[in-house]
Amino acid sequence: QVQLVESGGGLVQPGGSLRLSCAASRSFFSIKALGWYRQVPGKERELVAAITSGGSTNYADSVKGRFTISRDNAKNTVYLQMNSLKPEDTAVYYCNAVVVAGAGEYDYWGQGTQVTVSS
Repeated sequence: QVQLVESGGGLVQPGGSLRLSCAASRSFFSIKALGWYRQVPGKERELVAAITSGGSTNYADSVKGRFTISRDNAKNTVYLQMNSLKPEDTAVYYCNAVVVAGAGEYDYWGQGTQVTVSS
C-alpha cells in the first residue's frame, strides 16, 4: 500500500507555470510507475504524464514540450512541472502509483489538487 498527497495547485494566468508535487508515504520500492492524471467535470480522467521505475517517461500529446515529470527517490516525491499553461489545462490533477504486489498490480490515487488557468 501507499498513500499519495498532492500539493502545488492553484490559480495561474495563461502562460504561467506551476509545479505539482506528490509525496508518497513510503519509498518507491515495488512501484512500477508514477503518473499524473487530470479530470474535468463530465469527462473521463486522462493521463497527463508518467514515469517508470527505470526513468522512462511519456506524455499526452497536448502537454508535450510544456510539462515535465520527474521523481526524487530520496524524498519519495514525484513532480509535474507545468509551463506555458493554457486555460484548457484547467482540471483536478491526480497523482497515481502502480504498485506491484505478488502477481498483481494495483493502482493508488491521491486526493487531487485543483489547477485553474485563467486571466
